[in-house]
Amino acid sequence: MLNALKVILEIQELDMKMIQLMLLKRQRQKELDQLNANKTSLRDRIADKEAEILEMKKNIRLVEGEHNEILAKIKKLESQQNAIKKVEEYNAITHELSSADRERLAKEQRLSDFYDKLAAEEDVLKSLNESLLSTIDSSKVLETEIHDSIHQINEEGRVLKAQRDELVEQADPEVFKVYERLLRNKKDRVVVPLENRCCSGCHIMLTAQHENLVRKGERLVFCEHCSRIHYWQESKALEDTVVATKQRRRRSTKAI
Repeated sequence: MLNALKVILEIQELDMKMIQLMLLKRQRQKELDQLNANKTSLRDRIADKEAEILEMKKNIRLVEGEHNEILAKIKKLESQQNAIKKVEEYNAITHELSSADRERLAKEQRLSDFYDKLAAEEDVLKSLNESLLSTIDSSKVLETEIHDSIHQINEEGRVLKAQRDELVEQADPEVFKVYERLLRNKKDRVVVPLENRCCSGCHIMLTAQHENLVRKGERLVFCEHCSRIHYWQESKALEDTVVATKQRRRRSTKAI
């Protein structure tokens, strides 16, 4: 059974690398999405501000029209007043002129407020457009770097998959099926060593009987707590694997 696990362990090392690549790709894609979201948000704000300014200009034209009508009315009343001889009619037109003049002043004040607000909103729009151009310009380099990174990740992923496919051809079909089912569930290492009678996956202590079964390596032995497959890393059957190389490296580090 340990011979069957040798191939699975090699496949697992490739799978761990592929998982890390996928996580990195997802992170880089998230960065790219955020950059695009920032630009989209600015464009939406610009569109909203342009619509707001357009509506404001319509209101200004409307009030300007009303103001012109009042001016025309005042001019007409003044012309009539100059031609009137009777005091009563003169006073009536004077009263009407006063009322029209108050309306004129109100319209002019409203127009002044509109002009001030329009100028302020156009300044905001200008600032938003400048911010968008700056964001587009500054994000170009980062976007290029992210796209290159994603391309490199895809290339590394293709190489790893090709290596994995070759190993799968050599793997025991039944053992590989069990391994893949566990990998789909955990998205992490599912074939792990037993260290000091402790599962190196869930870090829970196991029985001496369980350890003996793992040492023998006659069949697949699963952790009774996390369902991972256990193996004995000191086994001679695993001497040429990546796992054994890592174990030797750890020993050398400790010795130093």
